Amino acid sequence: MIGAGLFTTSGFALSDLGSPNRVMLAWVVGGVLALSGAVSYGGLVRRISDSGGEYLFLSQLVHPIAGFVGGWVSLLAGFTGAIAFAALAFEAYTAPVHGTDLPEGSVATALILLAALLHGVKVRTGVVAQNAAVIVKVTLLFAFVAFAAGVALTGENSLPPPVSVQPFSITVFASTLIWISLSYSGFNAAVYVAGEAKDASVNAPRALWAGTLIVTAIYLGTNAAFVYLPPFDAVAGREDVAAVAASSIGGEATALLARGLIALALLTSVFSMVMSGPRVYARMAEDGMFPRAFRFEAGPPRTAIALQATLAVIVVLSTELKTLLSYLGFTLSISSALTVASLFVLHRREGREAVVAPGYPLTAIFYVLGTLVLAGIAGVNNPIELTTAILTILTGSVIYLTLKRYQPETSE
Repeated sequence: MIGAGLFTTSGFALSDLGSPNRVMLAWVVGGVLALSGAVSYGGLVRRISDSGGEYLFLSQLVHPIAGFVGGWVSLLAGFTGAIAFAALAFEAYTAPVHGTDLPEGSVATALILLAALLHGVKVRTGVVAQNAAVIVKVTLLFAFVAFAAGVALTGENSLPPPVSVQPFSITVFASTLIWISLSYSGFNAAVYVAGEAKDASVNAPRALWAGTLIVTAIYLGTNAAFVYLPPFDAVAGREDVAAVAASSIGGEATALLARGLIALALLTSVFSMVMSGPRVYARMAEDGMFPRAFRFEAGPPRTAIALQATLAVIVVLSTELKTLLSYLGFTLSISSALTVASLFVLHRREGREAVVAPGYPLTAIFYVLGTLVLAGIAGVNNPIELTTAILTILTGSVIYLTLKRYQPETSE
């Protein structure tokens, strides 16, 4: 969950909303939505405790075409777009190191190709190493929050940030929530590897809600430091808001440390998505839902990795960070809302006792309606990004029907 969204979103949000209080309200609402989504996904994984995520849930509970579309969204937005987003953020945060002489997008492209090369040759997943990296990242983030709180309490940063005076707009607020939903979107990550977890029907749901609570606390603390302590004009609209805020709070040495931590977090984010994303498509190919060339062979799914890297590089070279933020937010919000809605299908098919999720049906209704209403309102302000998200979903449907036509032997 803790990736590029945390380190980029609040700068854009502060510029659009014009108030630190409004930005923090958006992060709180986003956290409540994410928690309701997490407990709802927990109900799904209790019923289908295997790996595969949205593709698996929608295929088995709704229809194979719905599952294919879920996998298609993962291909373009959930992983490929997210890889490009993290790589572009990595480039922005490492700019003081590599300078501005390199062509735009070259550092992000190099990072994606390096990840694809390493994972395409040989992959060794180390649970201990991965957990250690997460512990270090979370510990340093909590340390940053504690340091920022100390600065605020001692009054060392006593100059109140000037606030842009602008009227409140529900469409702008909804657009900001769509961006923030991308930062929270990793709440469902446990479902992609549920089949490899011990006692998945118990531990995966627990990981979903516990992880979401912890990350929400981190997000609120860090973003409070980003938007309240530095001068408004210094951070509003900045894509590297975390580094700018760190510099304002603790000087250039703190900013350099912050950039190093963030760059490491973004690098590992790109590497992990390049590793995990293609395995969803390989699973789809094994099920006859994707071309056979993408199936697992001896070793890693190299064709799927190459496809993912190619698409991510195309996105890096053809879009801007802020535009990509809106597109990913819209697309992943709609996809996750439809996935949670499959709980209602399970309820109707197998009865209320088949759905084991805290607060159901209220939490599921809140997540589905809240997410879709926000997307609709935000679409008024960002019609191009919303249209692109809808076209992504429709394109997946067309491709599924085309594949079924030319592969009639594949059963549903």
